[in-house]
Amino acid sequence: MTPSSGDTAWVLTSAALVLLMTPGLALFYGGMVRAKSVLNMMMMSFGALGLISVLWVLYGYSLSFGNDVGGGLVGNLDFAGLKGLMSADPILQATTTAGKAIDGTGIPPLAFVAFQAVFAIITVALISGAIADRAKFGSWMVFAGIWATVVYFPVAHWVFAFDGVTGDTGGWIANRLKAIDFAGGTAVHINAGAAGLALALVLGKRIGFNREPMRPHNLTLVMIGAGLLWFGWFGFNAGSAVAANGTAAVAWVNTLVATAAASLAWLATEKIRDGHATSLGAASGVVAGLVAITPACSAVNPVGAIAVGAIAGIVCALAIGMKYKLGYDDSLDVVGVHLVGGLAGTLLIGLLATKDAPAGVDGLFFGGGVDQLWRQAVAAGAVLVFSFVGAYVIGKLVDVTIGFRITEEAEIQGIDLTTHAETAYELGSVTGSGYRAGAGSLQDTTTREKVQA
Repeated sequence: MTPSSGDTAWVLTSAALVLLMTPGLALFYGGMVRAKSVLNMMMMSFGALGLISVLWVLYGYSLSFGNDVGGGLVGNLDFAGLKGLMSADPILQATTTAGKAIDGTGIPPLAFVAFQAVFAIITVALISGAIADRAKFGSWMVFAGIWATVVYFPVAHWVFAFDGVTGDTGGWIANRLKAIDFAGGTAVHINAGAAGLALALVLGKRIGFNREPMRPHNLTLVMIGAGLLWFGWFGFNAGSAVAANGTAAVAWVNTLVATAAASLAWLATEKIRDGHATSLGAASGVVAGLVAITPACSAVNPVGAIAVGAIAGIVCALAIGMKYKLGYDDSLDVVGVHLVGGLAGTLLIGLLATKDAPAGVDGLFFGGGVDQLWRQAVAAGAVLVFSFVGAYVIGKLVDVTIGFRITEEAEIQGIDLTTHAETAYELGSVTGSGYRAGAGSLQDTTTREKVQA
């Protein structure tokens, strides 16, 4: 049968937009670290992009969207290597009243494979911000592959695998619990945020944490990265309609206004608390709003989306200070933005959802009682606990076997130079030393120390 050309075009375009989010995240995270760590920070995102792409084809898609093996916990390996999907009939086809698929509707299975692959990639990349400046790159890659296999692929099955779409039976959150997570508030953001917290505890604090200034070295990169994330997120959320239809339009508008409201709310919080609004706050507010509206964009109306964004902007702006009070070093606020923002957006569905939206459910404030709220809370809590425990155990195993943290000397000198033999910026030539700063040479220790300073 022939798929819908329009829906296929939209899903593939959305997949490309979401893929762009990972380089956008690399810029966002890269600008937030010190100059001696920017390349390593970006490499962690690009490393995830390469590794998870391969694992997704080999077995990740099958574990996520294959027929459930029992209990709604994980898929089987029938689609390993994407077996049988290149020539398969379209999925998500419209049907007649008699239940017969209508030709010219739905999308090719590989379009869905592509769209879900980029979700897996960025979820893993998000975790890296919690351990900036101090993780061995090889150990990060080992962790990323194991965590994706043991945690992300099963959780994606729980949340995104609906019965009768890619397999006869799917995950327990989507089909039994019936919690609403349109585009990944639980599977992506709570999942990554909880894992980031676990790894921050495994690796410990950066040298000088809470004693020395660790300011972003390039706020221009941060704002460019935030802009690319906002742009790509329209594919993330509106693309999750998996069709060019009214649901995609609602998700698009809700994504726009929630993000705008969150950025304004973050800036207002900064102004009241600190006396000034910052570019870092504007960019961070953008990401907080995007995170919070991700699960809710099909369940609320545009005014509700503004409320979701505004609440997330305030809550996340306040939450980033938790690491100083509680003593964990979440370098780039993965916990404060992604975990807290994901929790806020997931739970607010239980309050602000309206039947007028595509999800068709009323929350507490629209007369629906607490029925949807408890479902949202159970889904959020289950993913949080599973991801935290899984990441902590995997991180500890990596640490005790091959070591997860770089040496103190390497951390002080700079992880870019000691791990990758590169520096991010060309600082000019130094005569008489044979060393050209930024060119990757390690010939002159004195010059190298000047470069790092």
